[in-house]
Amino acid sequence: MSDLSAFSLAGRRVLVTGANTGIGRGIAVSVSRAGADVVGAGRSAMDETAAQIEAAGGGRFEAASCDLSDKATAQAMLDQVWAAGPLDGLVNNAGVIRRADAVDFTEADWDEVMEVNLKSLFFLSQAFGRKALEEGRRGKIINIASMLSFQGGIRVASYTASKHGVLGLTRLLACEWAAKGINVNAIAPGYIETSNTEALRADAERSAAILSRIPAGRWGEPGDIGDAAVFLLARASDYMHGACIPVDGGWLAR
Repeated sequence: MSDLSAFSLAGRRVLVTGANTGIGRGIAVSVSRAGADVVGAGRSAMDETAAQIEAAGGGRFEAASCDLSDKATAQAMLDQVWAAGPLDGLVNNAGVIRRADAVDFTEADWDEVMEVNLKSLFFLSQAFGRKALEEGRRGKIINIASMLSFQGGIRVASYTASKHGVLGLTRLLACEWAAKGINVNAIAPGYIETSNTEALRADAERSAAILSRIPAGRWGEPGDIGDAAVFLLARASDYMHGACIPVDGGWLAR
């Protein structure tokens, strides 16, 4: 019989970036339901996330307002959160996407995506890792990758580049920190019902083409990613390092 406590997050404190909506909200709710106290970081209000967590009856939730595209601000936020109580986990979920043909893609759209999706992710992980190592604490980091960590996609040049980078950084940090008590893994969501995929879902032809390739026959929900995050934050995944779990309805299998 499996030890159910191996999947519990009771007594743990986890920072989730971009917890105000979509996948980030789904992760925050699932992690809280598993018993963790959750800190949600991002620019937008998180009232709905807080309400869902309260309704689920999980751990406590607090919001940390922060522009994650600014490295210094993001690191100061993590320092402040840690000062209020050490963190056991970091979920680098915040991300943005910009769509245009490659021949028309602007430098501004390139830089904005890279700042949030890749640069912020690395330096928040660095700040978390430094504190955990200095204090001799175990820690778990989850990076949110993408199907476009494995594929090229179309009209999302900076997003694809950033998500390939997320997978590479996940493996690099795992190689450096696995023996030091810090697990670094990733989740690669498939096509999930979020604001980032709203344009795709609104395009009847594109949406039908996507659904025709998903063996599960549906778009994913944020909670599907949240439940995978619980596993990667829990003791059950202690021997996992540098892994990337696709939660995609079978997309990559086809």
